[in-house]
Amino acid sequence: MEEEPPKPTFLFILLLLLLSYTFHPISSLSTPLSPTPSPSPPKPISTPLSPTPSPSPPKPISGSPPKPISHSSPSTLDPKQLTALQSLNIPTARDPCLQPSPNNATRCDSSAPFRHLVSLHLSNCSDDVEMSSTALKSLNTLQDLSFFNCPINPIHLPSDLADNLRSFTCIASLRHLTGVWLSHLRNVSDLSVSDVTVNASGPTIILSNLKKLRSVTISRTNLTGFLPKKWHLNISYIDLSGNQLKGHVPISLTYLENLEFLNLSSNQLSGSIPSMFGDLISLRNVSLASNSMAGPIPDSISAMPALEHLDLSSNQFNGTVPRFLSEMKHLKYLNLANNNFQGVMPFNGSFIKRLVVFKVGGNTNLCYNHSTLSPKLKLGIAPCDRDGLPVSPPPDRSSSGDSSTGGSDDSGDNSDNADDNKPKEHHRQGPSKIVLGVAITLSSIVFLIIFLVLLSKWCR
Repeated sequence: MEEEPPKPTFLFILLLLLLSYTFHPISSLSTPLSPTPSPSPPKPISTPLSPTPSPSPPKPISGSPPKPISHSSPSTLDPKQLTALQSLNIPTARDPCLQPSPNNATRCDSSAPFRHLVSLHLSNCSDDVEMSSTALKSLNTLQDLSFFNCPINPIHLPSDLADNLRSFTCIASLRHLTGVWLSHLRNVSDLSVSDVTVNASGPTIILSNLKKLRSVTISRTNLTGFLPKKWHLNISYIDLSGNQLKGHVPISLTYLENLEFLNLSSNQLSGSIPSMFGDLISLRNVSLASNSMAGPIPDSISAMPALEHLDLSSNQFNGTVPRFLSEMKHLKYLNLANNNFQGVMPFNGSFIKRLVVFKVGGNTNLCYNHSTLSPKLKLGIAPCDRDGLPVSPPPDRSSSGDSSTGGSDDSGDNSDNADDNKPKEHHRQGPSKIVLGVAITLSSIVFLIIFLVLLSKWCR
């Protein structure tokens, strides 16, 4: 009896290993060549916040009677003025004379038996507020009257009230005012009007009658005309910015020895700074910015010991920048930008660092000494050459490339081609790997057929 040939178990195992090795590189070669993007993190589920329940009022203890509601104490204000406040929708449940009053709207004197209002501030008024003549007559004790964002109809102030006022403020209120109306406030020492149209031929018609005026602000009111030629000598604060005033700065302005603040910016003023401007020895803050003024900075400014803020920007001032500005010990803000100053800027780095604000850009004929100032300061002006003239800036490469024929286009095309070559290289590498995989597969199949034929013969 012939022995059966042994079953080629190891041959089948070898065959399986060969097949697994053959098809594994094929699957790896068939994967896309581009890198697999990393999965984006899951978006958090947004759950609406449940409203916080309002705390319920505490329940009264059983058996004890509820506490009675305490009513406000009787007002100490004059009943007529109390009625006037109610007509203006001002809360009066609490005594308006108690401090602080609701929204700090009222302030009273200490007269008896009834107190009287000396200050009234109206803000964010509703459209239905009307100041009747009866209510205004009962408020003739007011010394301070203010309107903030109260675009109500114009009012007629009784003569007693107008004469008693010492301070009047109107900001974005009363819709429009007239110069004659404001001139009736003859005893006012503090006048502030802004963001409301004032119909007047100039500030003179307003200020000439206010002989006790110490502080005046008429800003952004579309006021036209010229600056007054006469000023009251006790004035210390002037802000006429944001109007349409024209003409020169009058010499009479330099007579105000008590003037500490002067803002004439954003008008249509012309001419030069008066040579006697330095007589304003108390001046701390001055702005003539955004006008059409010209000429040099007068030397008399060096005699202003208290000057802290000087803004001459956006004009046509010319000449050299005076060195004495760096010797003014209290100067903190200096803006000379956008003018026609020329020559070498006489400031060193220590002075510039001492300033809180320093702007000098926009003066094309002004330059700085590059040996004493670092270009890191970025002053907005060019460094000086040996002759003290601004060094012309180097040609802009981007602009030169644009002006040359196809200069920037060629570089752009090169960069585009470089980007386009990358996917093309991938395409060339892709087919070569596929062909290699197919070749390996076919050779494996041929080897498998030969192996099976030999195996069949061997098994016989």
